This record gives sequence, C-alpha cells and structure tokens, in this order.
Amino acid sequence: MRILLFSGKGGVGKTSLAAATGVKLAQLNYRTLVLSIDPAHSLADAFNLDTELFHVQTSEPLAINDRLSVQELNIQKEIKRHWQEISSYVSAVLRTTGISGVEAEELAILPGMEELSAMMYINQYRRERRYDVIVLDAAPTAESMRFISMPTTLDWYMKHIFPFQRNFLKAVRPIANRVAPFELPPDSYFGNVRDLFDKLEGVGEMMEDPRITSVRLVTNAEKMVVRETQRAFVYFSLHGLTVDAVLVNRLLPAEVSDAWFNEWHTSQDAMVHEIEEYFAPVPVKKVPLFAHEVLGKQRLEDLARVLYAEDEDPSAVTRTEKPYTFGKQNGLYEIRVLLPFATKGEIELFKKGDELVVQIGTFRRHIGLPRSMTALSPSRARLESKVLTVEMKEIL
Repeated sequence: MRILLFSGKGGVGKTSLAAATGVKLAQLNYRTLVLSIDPAHSLADAFNLDTELFHVQTSEPLAINDRLSVQELNIQKEIKRHWQEISSYVSAVLRTTGISGVEAEELAILPGMEELSAMMYINQYRRERRYDVIVLDAAPTAESMRFISMPTTLDWYMKHIFPFQRNFLKAVRPIANRVAPFELPPDSYFGNVRDLFDKLEGVGEMMEDPRITSVRLVTNAEKMVVRETQRAFVYFSLHGLTVDAVLVNRLLPAEVSDAWFNEWHTSQDAMVHEIEEYFAPVPVKKVPLFAHEVLGKQRLEDLARVLYAEDEDPSAVTRTEKPYTFGKQNGLYEIRVLLPFATKGEIELFKKGDELVVQIGTFRRHIGLPRSMTALSPSRARLESKVLTVEMKEIL
C-alpha cells in the first residue's frame, strides 16, 4: 500500500489537488481512498457532493465509483468508537469544576484525537489490504507536524510513563479517591490507552518508509507561504519523512496579460525560481489558476490532466533518498547532505540567518535549520561517499 500525504497551504486548493490525485489513481485502476484529516473538511465540496449525505456517511468510506472512495473523520463518532473511556473520564473531571455537560464533552476532545484516529484507520486498511493507495488530505503545516510526530511521542509515553503511571495509580487509588476532589482514572482508562496503542502498532515505521509514504508539499508563489513551506520541508525531513514533490498552486497563466497583473507575474516568476532552487533535487510541479472553481469529478479530472502526464503514475516511488538529514553524533549536531556530483575542492559553506547555505560553483542549496540548531554555526565538514557531513556547534 502507498500513502501520499498532501500538506501545506492552499485550503480548498490543497484538497482539490489531493482529490484530483485520487481521481487519476482510480483511472489507473488503483483501489484508492482519499482521506481528509483537515479540520476544514472540504473534501465533500471538492467532489461537489451533497454535504448532508456526505456527513451522514462520515467515518465510513463513501464510494465515488468502484475504484475511488472518500472519507472524512467525525471526531464525535471517533470518540464513541475509540476514545470512550478516556473521554468519559476527562468529561467527568471537567464537570466537577462546574463546567456544564455539553461544554465538558466539547472540551474532552483532546488535541491529537483526530490525528490518531486517522492513523488507526490507515493501519486498519493496511492490515486488511483494502486499498492500493491512500491519499491523505492533511491539515495545514503546524497540525501536520503534530500528526507525523504522534507515533514517536506515544511510543515514548507507552515505554517510559504508562507502566509506572498505571501501576502507581492502581496502588494509591483506593486511598486517594477518599480525599481527592475527583476520582483518579480507573484501570479501564488505561486499558483504553493500551488498546489504542495496539491499533497504532507499526504506523510510525510505515510513515517513515519512503517506499510506502511520500509527502507532497502544496504552496503558493507568495513569500510568506513559501517560507512556511520551507520550514515544513525541514520538519518533515527531521521526522524522517520523504518529500518527493512540491506543488506550486494557482499560478497566473501567461495569457493573463493585463497590466494590472504585471507585478503579480514578476513576483510569482521570482518565487517559482526560488522554490526550484531551494527544493532541488525535489521536482516542482506548477499548477495554474483556473478560470473557475475546481468542484466536481469532471473538473477534478481536468485538474489531474494538468497535474499529471497521461501515462504518469502519481503513486510511483520516485525518491527514497532524503536530500538531507539531521542527527547528533558524540554530542555534536550534524547535517548530512546528499551531493552525488560534488567534489571536495568546489564546496563552500556559510550560515545565513536560520539557514545553512551549501554552494557548489554557481549552484546553492539552502537548508533550513530546526530551532535546536539555529544558534549554531558550521565548524567542520567532510565529504564521504557523496554525502557531505557538516558539524554544527556554538561559536563563542
């Protein structure tokens, strides 16, 4: 099974790109699911479905045709299905503070519940071999980061905190419940947590395997949006995911030649050049601004024809090597950059703001640094087996 994760800016535009990819895959005879974990829930609109009918079907895939299905998560239904013990306990605690029942139920929807529910579905479908490809319409960048970091965070909690917490509370619960202002969580609460973790087993490795999961970053040719996309690229790399395409959406077509748009053309051309330079060797796809909204299956097919060549397979594995990775060796931070055609004498390094710049002749690669490394500077570098390793440390 392949997973294509669409993340970034674009709102409905991002959703339309994910939906068009699903349409193209179904045309290639793949059993395809487009799964939305974006709180905007625009998937029904992208396919121009009757929203009332669609939301009745939520939490279950809705067939568009015999090869294509769509699904949006309804967190209230997910709570009843997966989070009942946890949600009930949190609601009960909130009610002891004077919060009304309805408000307590709303506040009991904890951050991450929707993302983890989506991962459980992905894992379930993988085990069942129900689909060949799942296209994920992910949330905007910040929420996507939470989504991909969830398995690692939960795994750490289950190994280091969960056993101690469960055993400790089992021992003190009978006494503590007599004096505490609210009851401590029952053992069924921890049983619910354990069940959820079991349903997520293996999903972290699946997300980090480039033969299974690819990230497609959606951006617009605007400075603020591009900067956010660059940061997203850094953090997806940091979490071990492989970005294999950048999609620049809503570019003004060349035939729009009115003088009022001249500055937009100049600005967009400059940003596209910067995008191609920054993300190389990751391919950049350019998507024009359409003269109408992309709604409904026919217009999604039109978008798919712009996005993909006739014989192109959107699910093909095109990249397994990450352009760069971050690590720590012997207490020193390192950046490892893949440079297949470089030689030692032609490489220059320097720091510019929160980026490391690698220059080879007239070619430059800008590498955005995670926050833990922005205060550091390159101190030493070595080129071995076409991989440049740059040591970063604080320069006093």
